[in-house]
Amino acid sequence: MQLFNRLEQARSLDGVVEKLQAAIVATPRRMRDLLHGTWMGHSLHPVLVQVPVGAFISAAVLDLLPGQRRAATTLIAVGTAGVAPAAAAGWTDWSQMTKDKQRVGLVHASANVVAAGLYTASLVARARGRDGRVLSYAGLSVAGLGAYIGGHLSYARGGGMNQAMPDMNRVPEEWTAIGSLASLPEGKPAVRTLGDVPVLLWRQGDNVTAMLERCSHETGPLGEGDVVQIGSEACVVCPWHGSTFRLRDGVAVHGPAANDQPLLRVRVEAGQVEVAQP
Repeated sequence: MQLFNRLEQARSLDGVVEKLQAAIVATPRRMRDLLHGTWMGHSLHPVLVQVPVGAFISAAVLDLLPGQRRAATTLIAVGTAGVAPAAAAGWTDWSQMTKDKQRVGLVHASANVVAAGLYTASLVARARGRDGRVLSYAGLSVAGLGAYIGGHLSYARGGGMNQAMPDMNRVPEEWTAIGSLASLPEGKPAVRTLGDVPVLLWRQGDNVTAMLERCSHETGPLGEGDVVQIGSEACVVCPWHGSTFRLRDGVAVHGPAANDQPLLRVRVEAGQVEVAQP
């Protein structure tokens, strides 16, 4: 849509974006990893969103039925309480997106803030014995707009998706040589290409791990990242946003990546390293 194209190019939003991003990045890394969902291997935001969305939609249905005012009010209270953790996870993911996504995400979040305000006003009206249904239905309408913008952010712009997986579709299903074992440095990542797909290889003795080289978060070049030691494990740090993956098995140790880095099957035949799709 032309509207979304304009939002993605709206540089006038960048001042607000940069201030909010700086504030979020200043929070402890452990908290950010928790909110990214790195610990569960999946973005946490879509999971937490189910609470307010489910509660608000259910309340809208109950508000149409006789004798269900108290139940609808309870659900609105639950949904409103669920906004804060869902928003915290969403803002944390947003802080590590590219500028075009951040501009759209700012409008998405703003719509949700307005919706939460309308639901809060509805709760206040109900507590005072007035009919708060108009406010809650207005909140649901604005939340629906926010959800529509969020859908564009996720599905049209790839926000929060595993950006490395499209490369997996271009890796051959059959075993394919990617280089000799002798050419791989010991204990140091090496990048080789399979057609036009870059692959990160990690050798320890005769054991080799192969993972897609483009970071699952925003396709950053892992081959240009630093190798750090976390505990007893060697890990590679994405140079773009700092996502950190264990070289032995691709597990995401630190976000913003919530997904593990995709691995390929590996074998060594006659001194040649061969890889294939999992």
